[in-house]
Amino acid sequence: MNNNLYTLITGASEGFGRALALECARRGMNLVLVALPGPELHSLSQFIQKNFAVKVIAIEKDLSIAGNCVELFKNVTTLNLKVNILINNAGIGNTHLFSDGSISFYQKQVQLNVMATTLLTRLFLDSLEKNGPSYILNVGSLCSFFFLAKKQVYGATKSFIYFFSKSLRNELAGSNVHVSVICPGGMNTNLSVTMVNKKMSWLSQLAVMNPENVAPIAIDGLLRQKEVIIPGRINKLFLLLNTVIPAYLKKMIANHQMKQLNSMSPANNRTLLQPSFAVTYPANIKPLIN
Repeated sequence: MNNNLYTLITGASEGFGRALALECARRGMNLVLVALPGPELHSLSQFIQKNFAVKVIAIEKDLSIAGNCVELFKNVTTLNLKVNILINNAGIGNTHLFSDGSISFYQKQVQLNVMATTLLTRLFLDSLEKNGPSYILNVGSLCSFFFLAKKQVYGATKSFIYFFSKSLRNELAGSNVHVSVICPGGMNTNLSVTMVNKKMSWLSQLAVMNPENVAPIAIDGLLRQKEVIIPGRINKLFLLLNTVIPAYLKKMIANHQMKQLNSMSPANNRTLLQPSFAVTYPANIKPLIN
């Protein structure tokens, strides 16, 4: 790896972002790690510097605030860091009925999931072109292909990421900047999400993966310039079935799902709002085992 180049990862302190940071460090990539203010980001940064021969810069930013995206770019520029890989991972997930969510939550979710990815990509695009060959990895979701109850706004934001990535890739064809989008299914990113995953149907549980298993697939696909990365055989099967199942049958399944949700007690049918980065993880960071 070129010792003067950096990989910038947003939402890097927990879950998939943390797994991506460790995977990139194993491959000898210098890192700019970005996450919400807190000790987790610096613990991860220190761990990587002690265990891998790479340079690590930790920057605390709440990217749901548009001005902070600009500040992040200015920070990187001031430090004269040459970024050749941009990984837009930061985002907020949720599992709740639309009527249970607040307007302020939806505003923050769209700002972080959609606008932060868009702004950072535009801000760093010129630098990426100068430091090529360069790569952009946008983190989407398998739910962007399906109409899932309790995932309405989240799924919509990830649909944006999917189409934005594919369109931008076409625009940059022939350049030295390569765009990929990864669309993972469920992941055990933290304790609360893991608990929810365990309550899903047995088939859905089969599709759930651990972030440390998805990260190498993501980086391999990115460096191979793959357009869309779908990790896991079960997830690939879900996509295949989605193309062959008739629309009326999909509607029947969706209606059945809603009936099940409506029959649940209010206590069990409440909101789970889960930021997908910079929440908590153990202070003793252990190396991930593939």
